Amino acid sequence: MKRLQAGSQECALFFSKLRSRQGTIPAEVEQTVRGILEGVRTGGDAALFEQTERFDGVRLDAASVQVGPQEVEAAYAAMAPASLDAIKTAASRIRAFHLRQLRPSWFSDEDGAIVGMLVRPLDRVGIYVPGGTAAYPSTVLMNAIPAAIAGVAEIVMCTPPRRDGTVAAAVLAAADLCGVHAIYKAGGVQAVAAMAYGTASIPKVDKIVGPGNIYVATAKRLVFGQVGIDMIAGPTELLVIADEEARAACVAADLLSQAEHDPLSSAILLTPSQRLADAVVDEVKRQVASLPRRQIAEASLERFGAVVVVKGLDEAATLCNEIAPEHLELLVKDPWGLLPRIRRAGAIFMGDASPETVGDYLAGPNHVLPTGGTARFASPLSVADFQRQSSLIAFSRQKLEALEPALVELARLEGLEAHARAASIRRRA
Repeated sequence: MKRLQAGSQECALFFSKLRSRQGTIPAEVEQTVRGILEGVRTGGDAALFEQTERFDGVRLDAASVQVGPQEVEAAYAAMAPASLDAIKTAASRIRAFHLRQLRPSWFSDEDGAIVGMLVRPLDRVGIYVPGGTAAYPSTVLMNAIPAAIAGVAEIVMCTPPRRDGTVAAAVLAAADLCGVHAIYKAGGVQAVAAMAYGTASIPKVDKIVGPGNIYVATAKRLVFGQVGIDMIAGPTELLVIADEEARAACVAADLLSQAEHDPLSSAILLTPSQRLADAVVDEVKRQVASLPRRQIAEASLERFGAVVVVKGLDEAATLCNEIAPEHLELLVKDPWGLLPRIRRAGAIFMGDASPETVGDYLAGPNHVLPTGGTARFASPLSVADFQRQSSLIAFSRQKLEALEPALVELARLEGLEAHARAASIRRRA
């Protein structure tokens, strides 16, 4: 884990390296992805099942690719009551938060001109949930719940099967609790292709959401336009701003909670306290030694972990806005006082009792967040991502005649005479 001084050349080089993490995709990765996408586009189910056997070691067919009701029932039976209760608690909190995001259609009558917005749900959405040896019920909750609240008519989910052809019980239970309509045992690029183009077994969707590795992310980028996508998510990241009153053990634990995700994850502390900086480095070394994912965390910290000593919280806020982190923790005496200076962050965690972990699972706000500095212009996944809007315009003849001079003038100002005549002809008709 690097020890840096804000404003130094070494610090500038580190942040430059950090920003380059989401650089160009290796040519061999894109070539592989394009090949699989085209294979499934033209070959349908046969290509889908071939790639599933190749990458997941499971031979499926049209009869076994979809999870059946009996498998969902077995999943509930296999789960420990405490685990199921935890998923239900998270689902309840996430649902309550996202219900507040619902936007109704609206209309305004301006004396002969009705204008408005029609807000309607997408027809069919596909959720990608990483799987295989891992299980991520939180991914299901964060993607499926806002889709259901938006009123999406059909929510389908693809997730890689395990070697025995099953899907983790927690993932199946979460999907059922969230109202997912169909679950398919398909992962990787081939699942993205199936949802984008449609096969005999998996229907074509309007939008694909959900995280994945570099191959899945590349596939989503390449099918964008054929379908909508949520975002191109890069490696996860945490920035902590802490003052001298922060507890080193807590700061270290939070940094490690991010570092254990992936060797490309970033975990950075900005602090004006040299004492805290030194204590956090020592704590990280102590705590990482006992982590089950120690190698991953150490690799992440070696490449993208840093403790940066700043002149004060103002400088920390400035650096934060330049980085535009996915997750930001304000472990300072007065987080609400510092908040107005923070303009760019995907999710902001206020104070010692609000670790980033609560946002991952059950605080309520969505954990699908902009990464790689895209918090400069992007926002967390929300109900709005599963809706589309149509403008509505209904002019009376009197209103059109009243605005015709300005309308014609604007059209001719742009050199579009046919536009002008389309307005004036109605007065003469």
